[in-house]
Amino acid sequence: MKLFVSGRKDVFSKLEHELSPNDKTIWFHAASLGEYEQAVPVIEIVKKQFPEKKIVITFFSPSGYEVKKNKSLGDVTVYLPIDTASNVKRFLDRVNPEWALFIKYEFWPNYLQELKKRKIRTLLVSGGFREDQVFFKTYGSWMRSYLQTFEHFFVQNEKSVHLLCSIGFSNVTLSGDTRFDRVSHQIEQDNHLDFIEEFQNGKLCVVAGSTWPEDEGLLIDFINNASEEVKFVIAPHTLKPGKIQRLQHLLKKKSVLFSEKEKKNLATFQVFIIDIIGLLTKIYSYADIAYVGGAAGNTGLHNILEPATFGLPIIIGGNFEKFPEAIQLQKLAGLFAVANKEELATILQKLIDDKDFRGKTGMISGHFINSHTGATRIISEYLLKHS
Repeated sequence: MKLFVSGRKDVFSKLEHELSPNDKTIWFHAASLGEYEQAVPVIEIVKKQFPEKKIVITFFSPSGYEVKKNKSLGDVTVYLPIDTASNVKRFLDRVNPEWALFIKYEFWPNYLQELKKRKIRTLLVSGGFREDQVFFKTYGSWMRSYLQTFEHFFVQNEKSVHLLCSIGFSNVTLSGDTRFDRVSHQIEQDNHLDFIEEFQNGKLCVVAGSTWPEDEGLLIDFINNASEEVKFVIAPHTLKPGKIQRLQHLLKKKSVLFSEKEKKNLATFQVFIIDIIGLLTKIYSYADIAYVGGAAGNTGLHNILEPATFGLPIIIGGNFEKFPEAIQLQKLAGLFAVANKEELATILQKLIDDKDFRGKTGMISGHFINSHTGATRIISEYLLKHS
């Protein structure tokens, strides 16, 4: 909350310093880090298509802004000013975007009202709609009116198309999710990490990414009783020292932190705890099996597409009903949801013991990614055609 408040104090001074009144801009808004990652392939292609325009990126939450404030793809990266009429007018007066692209969701009434009033062309990218949202309720007409700001909706799934059509919007394209384009490029990058190679030492490797205490509660007993021929990498979502110490205390196997890896013989450890952000995607490239956190509790499932692009079998907790990509991949049998420690132990042991089963399951995940790419191309063609 402190970052949320303090980070917004210098937004307008930063905009005035980094933008001139004559700059032509395209504005991307992402709620948090996950939405920014969805935006990346679109930002990259927009920068190529419109090199004369400056890219302005805004974040709502600190979890996105604090990570990307100095290394985003934008020419200017700031917090989104709070949605008051005066803030909105001041923000749009300075940025004056030719296009405004909102990623996935975040429907701020004052922003949408003012964008429409100024006739600023506005798109929704990788949108996802659910029938429990206010737009689709009998009392939701006031919010439905704000959706009229959008010139076009690019949505992830057929359900979103049908829901928008049910309230009178036909300016909708089923483009898919740009995250598939984002993660599919990762396999082409340099993912080499010498310290992971040293740690893995040729053994089978399970990577547990973005774990919360509920996820670790499922995993701990299995890890403590696992064969020494299996290595485990854990990348917790929360990096507070107390949480990391608690995790290490629960582990009976020999563990090492990333922050203390220097001058250690990493091959002698069975559990590697990554107490730093920014490495997980590359670490997945070394995995044989992935566990993705967030769905054992109620914090929200983290990105399953990153491990899937490397052709990995994926295990998650049981609370994933709001994540259509997980539902799809489970139906295809590339992902397994577990409700308790016993279910986790059963499927994880089977994946460890049965190489053919592991390979076939991972192949399903990889094909799932490859068959869902192309959203970025659809959006970029629209931008080119309508600019």
